[in-house]
Amino acid sequence: MKIRSNHCVEKPFSIGYQKFGRFVGRHPWWFFITPLLMSTALGSGFYFLEDREANDIEDQFTPTNGPAKLERRFVQENFPLNNSMFSNQRLYTDGVYASFIALARAPNIFTDAALREVLSLDRKVRQINISIGHEQLTFDGLCARKYNKCIPNDIIDIVNQLGSKIEETELTFPIFPFGFKHIFLGYSVGGVNVSSTVLKSAKAIRLFYFLKEGNRSVTDLWLNEFLKVFPSNLSLNFIKVTHSTSLSRQVEFEANTKDVIPLFSITYVIAITFSILSCLRFDCVRNKVWVATFGVFSAGLAVLSSFGMMLYIGVPFVMTVANSPFLILGIGVDDMFILISCWQQTNVHDTVENRLADTYREAAISITITTLTDVLAFYIGLMTPFRSVQSFCLYTSTAILFCYLYCITFFGAFLVLNGRRENSNKHWLTCKEVPQDCPIGRSKWYDLCCVGGAYDRQSGAEEVQPMNHFFKKYYGPFLTKPWTKVCVILLYTVYLIISVYGCFQIQEGIDLRNLAADDSYVVRYYDDEKAYFSEYGPNIMVVVRGEFPYWDEKNMSDLESCVEDFKNLSFIEKDIFTSWLKSYKHYGYHEKLNLSTENVFKTNLDTFLKYFGDFKQDVNFTNNSIHASRFFIQTVNISTALDEMNMLTKLRDTAKSCPVPLTVYHPAFIYHDQYAVIVSNTIQNIGITTAVMLFISLLLIPNPLCSLWVTFSIASVIVGVTGFMALWDVNLDTISMIILVVCIGFSVDFSAHISYAFVSNQKPSANEKAVEALFHLGYPIVQGAVSTILGVVVLSASKNYIFRTFFKIMFLVIFFGLFHGITFIPVFLTFFDICSSSSKVDSEEERKPDNQSLCKYQPNHGHGKADEQEKQLYNNHTFVPDNHNQTCPSQKCTSVWALTGHMQSGQMCMTSTVPMFRLDSQTYEVQMYSPSSNTLLAEQNCVIGNHCQSIKHPVM
Repeated sequence: MKIRSNHCVEKPFSIGYQKFGRFVGRHPWWFFITPLLMSTALGSGFYFLEDREANDIEDQFTPTNGPAKLERRFVQENFPLNNSMFSNQRLYTDGVYASFIALARAPNIFTDAALREVLSLDRKVRQINISIGHEQLTFDGLCARKYNKCIPNDIIDIVNQLGSKIEETELTFPIFPFGFKHIFLGYSVGGVNVSSTVLKSAKAIRLFYFLKEGNRSVTDLWLNEFLKVFPSNLSLNFIKVTHSTSLSRQVEFEANTKDVIPLFSITYVIAITFSILSCLRFDCVRNKVWVATFGVFSAGLAVLSSFGMMLYIGVPFVMTVANSPFLILGIGVDDMFILISCWQQTNVHDTVENRLADTYREAAISITITTLTDVLAFYIGLMTPFRSVQSFCLYTSTAILFCYLYCITFFGAFLVLNGRRENSNKHWLTCKEVPQDCPIGRSKWYDLCCVGGAYDRQSGAEEVQPMNHFFKKYYGPFLTKPWTKVCVILLYTVYLIISVYGCFQIQEGIDLRNLAADDSYVVRYYDDEKAYFSEYGPNIMVVVRGEFPYWDEKNMSDLESCVEDFKNLSFIEKDIFTSWLKSYKHYGYHEKLNLSTENVFKTNLDTFLKYFGDFKQDVNFTNNSIHASRFFIQTVNISTALDEMNMLTKLRDTAKSCPVPLTVYHPAFIYHDQYAVIVSNTIQNIGITTAVMLFISLLLIPNPLCSLWVTFSIASVIVGVTGFMALWDVNLDTISMIILVVCIGFSVDFSAHISYAFVSNQKPSANEKAVEALFHLGYPIVQGAVSTILGVVVLSASKNYIFRTFFKIMFLVIFFGLFHGITFIPVFLTFFDICSSSSKVDSEEERKPDNQSLCKYQPNHGHGKADEQEKQLYNNHTFVPDNHNQTCPSQKCTSVWALTGHMQSGQMCMTSTVPMFRLDSQTYEVQMYSPSSNTLLAEQNCVIGNHCQSIKHPVM
């Protein structure tokens, strides 16, 4: 079966770009100045940057419609906070607080010396005051209260009461009976050594200082003062201290933007330096220093214009967006290298507008495919439920579009201006005309600095660069050797095995400590908290939704069964259970009340709640109906992201399986919700994006099977990146999810360039096609990959997890994408010669002799029609058969060279094969065929007149 290439999209597209390139070449200043003016206008949008900043962690890094947010709304509506009866257990947010952890230098913190320092710190915190106008506000005036007293730290009360006897006192853990109440020590004492509930030693004490909610401006002042004075100027000999506040995580997260600004400046310097070095030529005329510089500048204009436009529109600017310029720089420079490579292959004797037209014709498909795939990948990322991802995708996709627009306008215009300089043989720096040949007697330095304009005399193009020769003469032939292909297959097998293994090791979710810089005080606090206070996790509220007959024995049996299901979970502490209903029944038993009847149950409930103020916050008892109630269960050993994910899933599954309508909630669930959606959303985005990439490849790459290879490359790179990022300690979170979507776009970039070059070249065998594709695009692909890595490499030095993660995954994406593009894909394509067979079929059909195109004779009646055909030949780069009626006289030639031009009457036969001819300074290759050739038997009697033609030359 013959496989035909589909050029219905690719060919018109190339022709359209060829015409556009010629138009840009004729009017370069329009396309050079307009982007500058546009960037200036749009860049003024940065005036709104401060107003558009949106770095609220909950808003940006949690699912927009996460279940926990709906659960919190229900809790807020049914259990409003009572500031006069504060209970941190019953908060539906994290609360407003300051905290510190005192860590003993010795094995036990319960020593007299260590406890004295802890008590001293406690007094120092309570003495912190702030000034508002003429008013002084102390902790006592701002603290959260219960029974008109500041919420105490129970462990401090115990230490104060026992005094020096504390070392001799047997403290029980986690519950310690103190006076008339039982105190839970699990949150305040950590790193414990317990023997049958008796506390033998402890490493750390944690204290909380809760403030009243409702006046954030005042409480924020006190918390900031806490951070200034504590624990500065402390002389501590027996303990070490780490501290944090409810504001710290947000404040430290916002401070990260300061870390990236100097890195961005360094990146641009690196990118410009690399681009200049890559485009440096030892020819003072052909040198591309200014071209490289303006290529990087074009990417910078794209960032300025796109970000400014987004800020004008009002799109939130999240810190994750700060990664985008590094990415755009790499993409822009990549397109620049492709255009420069195509420009260098054009004829230097051609006019600059025709050179740009040919450049655009050759590069249009490649850079358009990469742009479309990248942009669509980011637009598909808008479907994620994370606002940080949505903002990043919107800013980045818009920047890529501007990058593409400026590449074919601003950068193309500069190629024309630089081409005019080269055509005049002027020096790249002084712009003064220099000789093409070194004068006799001049030194080599003079030849290097003051002589230029060299080109390939055979092809008329610029001299091939050494790296291109490397790919054609060494790397390509080496890669296509049979034993090399075997090694490549083995290498790919090892790569795939390691990648799949890594995929099964991946962890989900973003650790909130990672939102702060590595050297932040918050990180040290979180580390101590995880090390010494992870035994007891969050205290979970279980909410009974709607009206429920608590007095009915059958319904109560169902509820109690559900409670037992919760208690039987492996991460729940059975003995720590807080329930208003249990206490109410105990109260009814002592008061001899029959609580199994509705009337008695409701009548006595008000009295009970007056005696037990805490429980009043657990029952929504209004209009003589119980609209909702809640009880609390205690989790244990929740220390990793996997523990958090399993806890949330099992709690919700248990609540869903209960016949009683139940909801579970804790403020931390707002952040844990990411576990429920991150994997499914990542798979969904990758699946949709891959399908879209396949569709685009089928449209623009003129061979369906090679489009499938592009899709294969996408899947292979995604598996590799996912597996290796897990082995590099990178979790699957909102940050890595963004880059995995980007991964698809970059996978297409590398594989599409090579696949398109493989399909479109006219070499007869698959191995030769692979070598030719690597010759033309191997070096530009390497340049683009290296430039992208250099664009993000400075992020590896960042103190922030988000930027380092961006670097790690981008490095994996580019490295694996590059390896696929210049190693795996070329080798795999040679195994399936069917991709080249389609081209071969097309080529042979184009070369097939047409009986109607055999040499015809037309007298020389004038030159008008000849001139018109010469013009058509010049524009289309093809031979067009003449439609004449008289054949030539017979005189057989073994091979023919057909010319179109003005000749004297007579005849001409040529038996030698001439490789090229010139017409109006344009060099054309001529395919010669002899009777011995299997491809085409071209029998021509002779050449007579000025329009005799027997060979239909394939379109170049």
